[in-house]
Amino acid sequence: MALKFYRYQAELLVKNYLLADPYISYTSVLGGIFLCKMAYDFTQFISSFYFKGYSSLTKIQRIDWNNRGMSSIHAIFVTIMSIYLVFCSDLFSDNTINLPITFRSSSLSTFGLGVSVGYFLADLAMIAWSYPSLGGMEYVLHHTLSVIAVAYTMLSGEGQFYTYLVLISEITTPGINLRWFLDTAGMKRSQAYVVNGAMVFLAWLVARILLFIYLFYHIFLHYDQVRQMRSFGYLLIFVVPSALAIMNIIWFGKILKGLRKALSKGK
Repeated sequence: MALKFYRYQAELLVKNYLLADPYISYTSVLGGIFLCKMAYDFTQFISSFYFKGYSSLTKIQRIDWNNRGMSSIHAIFVTIMSIYLVFCSDLFSDNTINLPITFRSSSLSTFGLGVSVGYFLADLAMIAWSYPSLGGMEYVLHHTLSVIAVAYTMLSGEGQFYTYLVLISEITTPGINLRWFLDTAGMKRSQAYVVNGAMVFLAWLVARILLFIYLFYHIFLHYDQVRQMRSFGYLLIFVVPSALAIMNIIWFGKILKGLRKALSKGK
């Protein structure tokens, strides 16, 4: 009986406060930061028990290791959320809601964006604190653009469809992190490293090249709806995906170069 009472109280708290429209943006951001801390500590705990070489890593390598575990967990979460909202739910379907796609949002979509804002803020803080050990200026630029764009669409409710399309590209993050894990663990010459490189190449091609082409094509088809957005949102729709697309192409060239090098060594 007592268990049912506490369960009811918890559900009431979540419904009336944590996921209530006036508070959802703030609670989701704080929740995202808190979950990042949990993911960081969880990666540290698991690695210290199941990876023998973890204790021999330098301090900055352990921080990077834990940070990549944290970013992988966020990437899995936001990828699942993005694919569901974009392709599976009715929120952004052209046949269900008589409202411009640029103005559609829900409590769930806003909550997902808030969690991502919390992650990008936490990761940006770690990058700045350890700069440039966890990433150079390109990472600072990437995360800064991400925070601005995701926070705006979370608070305004504008352009959430395009934001989630871009966030699908996070599907490449676990593969990139696994590549770093294998390298740090001394497995750069292993078959797993080569297979991982091929998978990263394919995922990057689909999620960060072809998907961005589809995004710009979708903007072109729905330009009459895009132009109804406020000036800042309208600017973000073009500037942020364009900047990220340029960085994706540059990184894709490096991935292709690395894959060719790995394959030639394998032969």
